[in-house]
Amino acid sequence: MAPLTLYSWPTPNGIKASITLEELGIPYRVEPINISTNIQKEEWYLKINPNGRIPALLDGDQRVFESGAIMLYLADRYDQERKISYAPGTPEYVEQLSWLMFQMGGLGPMMGQAEHFRLFATTRSDYGIKRYIDETRRLYSVLDSRLRESAYLAGSKYTIADIANFSWVQIGPAALELDLVEWPALHRWVARIREREAVQRGTVIPKTDTTPEEMVARFRAFRERIDAMGNTDVH
Repeated sequence: MAPLTLYSWPTPNGIKASITLEELGIPYRVEPINISTNIQKEEWYLKINPNGRIPALLDGDQRVFESGAIMLYLADRYDQERKISYAPGTPEYVEQLSWLMFQMGGLGPMMGQAEHFRLFATTRSDYGIKRYIDETRRLYSVLDSRLRESAYLAGSKYTIADIANFSWVQIGPAALELDLVEWPALHRWVARIREREAVQRGTVIPKTDTTPEEMVARFRAFRERIDAMGNTDVH
């Protein structure tokens, strides 16, 4: 049995962990956690991740939860050759850490709220939709500005900072109808990362029965449902 067990589902946060594992070539076992069934709230799983979210990782008796923590743990423990990370204490490591936290504290939460209001809310809020999509667009512009001056976020090398941000940016067109052509450097960066074999493997772990085309159609149906509602904002 592989020493590592990844508990995950192919969401933007989930694929951050699986792409990292695939890039490092570490043997691991996958336990699918279908979040639509609320299995992540069951007592056994809360012992692995007290926050009841995915992904989570077990390395022997060591648990690691929160996607950014998993990425840092894997890089620190298993990326001794620095394939996708910089050595702690270097200026590049600090830049890598900064862009990882940018995703954890900014891009992920803001896109998550944008997707909630645009796709999943039970009432329509034009204010919520505009606020969080505008903020997502601003964060895309921050990334684009950085990528106009640097091949990758932390410097000349692809790292976990790129994996983290890519995992969220790549879903923007399908979920939020954001055309990446508006951000040329970001667009090129996404296309370059998508070509990596480890990324192609990691984005579909664990495998589900939903095809990319079906997911696009599902997002469209979610948006149409929201659009059919009357705006409930108080004027």
